[in-house]
Amino acid sequence: MAKKVLSLVLIATLVLTLAVGCSGGKEEAGLKVAMVTDVGGVNDQSFNQSAWEGLQKAEKELGIKASYAQSNQEGDYEPNLEKLLDAGNDLIWGIGYKMGDAIFEAAKNNPDQKYGIVDFTYGEDTPDNVVCVLFKAEQPSFLVGYIAAKMTETGKVGFVGGIEGAVIDAFDYGFHAGVKYANSDVEVLRQYADSFNDSAKGKTIAKNMFRDGADIVFHAAGGVGDGVIEAAKEEGKYAIGVDRDQNDMAPDNVISSAMKRVGNGMYNIVEELKNGNFPGGQTIVYGLADGAVGIAPTSDKHVPQEILDEVKELEQKIIDGEIEVPYNEATYNEFIDNYIE
Repeated sequence: MAKKVLSLVLIATLVLTLAVGCSGGKEEAGLKVAMVTDVGGVNDQSFNQSAWEGLQKAEKELGIKASYAQSNQEGDYEPNLEKLLDAGNDLIWGIGYKMGDAIFEAAKNNPDQKYGIVDFTYGEDTPDNVVCVLFKAEQPSFLVGYIAAKMTETGKVGFVGGIEGAVIDAFDYGFHAGVKYANSDVEVLRQYADSFNDSAKGKTIAKNMFRDGADIVFHAAGGVGDGVIEAAKEEGKYAIGVDRDQNDMAPDNVISSAMKRVGNGMYNIVEELKNGNFPGGQTIVYGLADGAVGIAPTSDKHVPQEILDEVKELEQKIIDGEIEVPYNEATYNEFIDNYIE
């Protein structure tokens, strides 16, 4: 009888130990969230890096496990998504609009897997297991355009774009609008690099702009912008960064940055997922009103306070709808008709 009781006690203890062990292991593991970079790479000091910093913040503050897969070419998107799926991630992000097709196919083939994509939306066709995250990039671009027009001494500024499309159009036309709103006489030189990672080309384009009389150049071109900033250093001119505060790349030359806090938006979605509220099938749009875009904190190193005060007023007017910032050619033409004499 004693042996029987002892056996039952041992069995009960073993079951309890296993249950606690399994529960503890699951809690320790937490959510696994990963991202596939665009070709610019995770250390592009711009778009991809901002995204990765957002997941690192989520790892630190929300207790998730973050990881990424590097894409060196567009052909890497699909195998990288497969690799992260096989690794058992709860949420997989595609960074950039160029991953639109790859994310859509992956989501269709794996309906139980959650995906997110930045800078792209499928609109009404968004799968239920995908969340699309957009940013009003035209808004901070307008603000740095205003700064550029107020600070130029030559009456010429430049814009260097990566690859033409809806996403970069927002930076382009927002910047143009900000320049013209500040001073309609300022000329804007514009050129696209047809790349997001050719820094040498960015450097050549920017140097040509500086030699043509521009003294401030804004880039929205990922890794191409590294070359733009390097050109500003070599020529003793000014550059305006993008996506994250890029002043650390050239403290004497980067006067501001049009920040698109990609990582903040991703962090918010991860937090929603952790709370059981994944917004699948939706497109979330972040702007000035959400604190997701704006000018860099280091702008006060080079931009006069009176201009920063004016920028603060412009921010509020944009938030209140008094100024509608354009995001493509058609809305830009409307903006000129409505706001510029």
